[in-house]
Amino acid sequence: MGSRARFISVLFAFLLAHVAAEPLAAGGRYLTKDERWMSQRLDHFSPTDHRRFKLRYFEFLDYHRSPGGPVFLRICGEFECDGIPNDYLAVLAKKFGAAVVTAEHRYYGKSSPFKRLTTHNLRFLSSKQALFDLAVFRQYYQESLNARYNRTGADNPWFVFGISYAGALSAWFRLKFPHLTCGSLASSAVVLAVYNFTDFDKQVGESAGPECKAALQEITKLVDERLRLDSRSVKALFAAETLRDDDFLFFLADASAVTFQYGDPDALCSPLINAKKNGKNLVDTYAQFVKDYYIEEMETPVSSYDQEYFKSITPDDSSSRLWWYQVCSEVAYFQVAPKTDSVRSAGVNTRYHLDLCRNVFGEGVYPDVLMTNLYYGGTKIAGSKIVFTNGSEDPWRYASKQKSSKDMPSYLMKCKNCGHGTDLRGCPQSPFRTEGDASNCTSPAAVNTVREKIVKHIDLWLSQCQDPSKAGAW
Repeated sequence: MGSRARFISVLFAFLLAHVAAEPLAAGGRYLTKDERWMSQRLDHFSPTDHRRFKLRYFEFLDYHRSPGGPVFLRICGEFECDGIPNDYLAVLAKKFGAAVVTAEHRYYGKSSPFKRLTTHNLRFLSSKQALFDLAVFRQYYQESLNARYNRTGADNPWFVFGISYAGALSAWFRLKFPHLTCGSLASSAVVLAVYNFTDFDKQVGESAGPECKAALQEITKLVDERLRLDSRSVKALFAAETLRDDDFLFFLADASAVTFQYGDPDALCSPLINAKKNGKNLVDTYAQFVKDYYIEEMETPVSSYDQEYFKSITPDDSSSRLWWYQVCSEVAYFQVAPKTDSVRSAGVNTRYHLDLCRNVFGEGVYPDVLMTNLYYGGTKIAGSKIVFTNGSEDPWRYASKQKSSKDMPSYLMKCKNCGHGTDLRGCPQSPFRTEGDASNCTSPAAVNTVREKIVKHIDLWLSQCQDPSKAGAW
């Protein structure tokens, strides 16, 4: 999420697409890519709408202690889900003898109820509907396990995992369906819907450090000036001539923020600091970074920032349109510039986001943040047996639950490249790290200490599921 996350998930699509690029093999990037399908209700809240659609899911049973071993449900988020990644969850599955299953989020990837993604057809795209999809899937898969092992009425212990928006779904699933899971891991879980998310930009500045932050602010000032004088030439410098001025400013803000969000700060800050010290042109240096790193290496299409592209109801990659709909209708997370000391341009403001929502989806689509937080509780979520984890450099952590409370511990992994989903992804978080390798974290001990605590919580909560008399332990 986040910077290249306007939360928008073209980057998540990138992460998983790169996973897909490698062949399946022992120690490869995927545990499995074998597709399976189930029939799912379109509207869980209507007693009269009986329409259904096909939802894609994946299963990996190599580590499962059958028939009674646990089932780890990995929630797939706002991107196309092509399989089960071989990250740190695979290590946990092997340790606990767990089956691993994951269901694709409705509308994303191959699990879309509609071919045409009109605003009218998107009305069934919400976190609430997605949670019921997961509950129905959980029951469906449990029955399939029972049939496989010739059992009747048995219930394996389930544990739920998710990162980012999927991390929020993980926490909310435990909140709304506590009888269906023994606990959940909510990694970098954005459980707080935020209207004006100024803390995102503030964390980018803190993660950058004084020298890099100053360079970024100078670049922002220079680009703002050049946009007013000759917008075409400055956008051409970044290979982004097709973007409107405001979309271009958002694109530039994301390009820098992603390096802190996904644990690769030196890729940005080293060339900028060196350029500043050697008297080189900062805008030219940043433009080269954006083209080489963000567009080429990260494979971020400039079109993923183009409002005209978002308006397409049959896009080649639907993730951006779909996630923007969820942003505009439910959670906001508007990454706007703070009034003072901002890294991003002041042009990236509330009006920019509201205009985008109206331009792309029409009148009447508006993020009711108050109701979303009232429904789930925000950071005051009243759940239990949920582990929250965050990376110290992740700008999204201010939408997560960072304070521990009874039955809901929260842990912060502190290191220079601890970003989004570090506990499951390792360092850096992009490109993909097999089994969530943490050896490249600037403080592997910080990550491994949190992982040890996660293991203890999973062990305890699974045991309590199987033996309620242990509920007062640890």
